[in-house]
Amino acid sequence: MRAAVSPMLVRLADERATGVLVRDHGALYLADGQVVHAESPDAPGLDVLLTARGRLEPGSWADAVARAGSRGEVARFLVDSGQVAGGELEICHLGALFDAAFFALAPASGPTRFRYGVVHWIGRVRPVPTRVVEREAQRRSRLLDSVWPYPAVDTAPLVRCPHTAGRAVGPRRQSLLDLADGVRTPAVVARELGRPAFNTLIEVRRLAAEGLIATPAESSAPGGPAAIPESAAPSEPAALPETAAPRERAAFRDTAEPPSVLDSALLRRLRDALEANL
Repeated sequence: MRAAVSPMLVRLADERATGVLVRDHGALYLADGQVVHAESPDAPGLDVLLTARGRLEPGSWADAVARAGSRGEVARFLVDSGQVAGGELEICHLGALFDAAFFALAPASGPTRFRYGVVHWIGRVRPVPTRVVEREAQRRSRLLDSVWPYPAVDTAPLVRCPHTAGRAVGPRRQSLLDLADGVRTPAVVARELGRPAFNTLIEVRRLAAEGLIATPAESSAPGGPAAIPESAAPSEPAALPETAAPRERAAFRDTAEPPSVLDSALLRRLRDALEANL
């Protein structure tokens, strides 16, 4: 998986555009030329990250979407109702944004298009300059290759290597290995574990480098491009989840079509740097 600079994204940033940039592997939402949200089918969303950690009950998320989704203020509702602290939501949202943007900026074979005026139902949390998003995506690409330069492991079903059952690994890595059943891909594993997809890819490549997970025989040579799954298709902006009331889903459709791994400390520093530049 390699991130690439999108000429269209650069142009949209220069013109301070608002809307959604739709690419093969995800979408970037812009407001005044800055990235305010990102989503990808390959990366767990903010809802998964919050509920999997036990920070928010699934029912509470569904209620927030139903009550504030049509206004595009789900994030604000969660903070104003006291369910999630503002700083905590910013950090979690930044993590989800960078996670999804990494996949959304992967090389695209299909059309790239921009829909002006489209906003996401989560709402604006912390805008990030497009150059920061692209730079971080490229850094992540280099980091993955430095761990194990065979990108086919990023999208192939995970298969444990034989005769490795007795090797000791930490509980976090063991939980990943337990799901390496030859069917689940890293994206599926990340979603089931409630972890950022990029963090999962790092662990997968480390496990492959150590001989615990098989590297697909058709892997590209070191430095080669990542294979694109056959199922990949141009992404569409997310519609309001089905948990929202039918009336609010209809209203939404009228206004919005839908270094190391970044940890919390690094995300806090990035947030503070962004705030200092406002």
